[in-house]
Amino acid sequence: MAYWLFKTEPDAFSIDDLQQAPQQSTFWEGIRNYQARNFLRDDVQVGDQVFIYHSSCKIPAVVGIATVTKGAETDPHQFDLSSDYYDAKSSKDNPRWVGVTLCYQQHMPRPVTLKAIKADDAITELALKKAGRLSIMPVTDAEWTHICQLGGTE
Repeated sequence: MAYWLFKTEPDAFSIDDLQQAPQQSTFWEGIRNYQARNFLRDDVQVGDQVFIYHSSCKIPAVVGIATVTKGAETDPHQFDLSSDYYDAKSSKDNPRWVGVTLCYQQHMPRPVTLKAIKADDAITELALKKAGRLSIMPVTDAEWTHICQLGGTE
């Protein structure tokens, strides 16, 4: 099992939306960065644990945990002309983008803010602390455990 951080803008899709989705599950669509796509396609596996991170909001933070329940599949939105995620260079014979299915596990009792993450010397490898632009990023075992403790969960 591996650990990941998936970013989302809460006004588009939040941890609450995931919790309220049918079967508390959703296909994580719309990833349009090649490095993030490669993580989804090549590394993210069923059973992996995911921090849900709210970005582009007043207080960016890790707000919950989800589990990957279905591995990489073609993102159908890349073929939909009416979708914000449409990609004219993608074809059904040669799709460029994938997504995975996540299932809600829990809210963090205490959201772990970006400010707290950046100030914490125990968090050194997380790309969120270094560059921060990637929407899917790996989390080390030690940092997963530490962030869970900061958030009040096991």
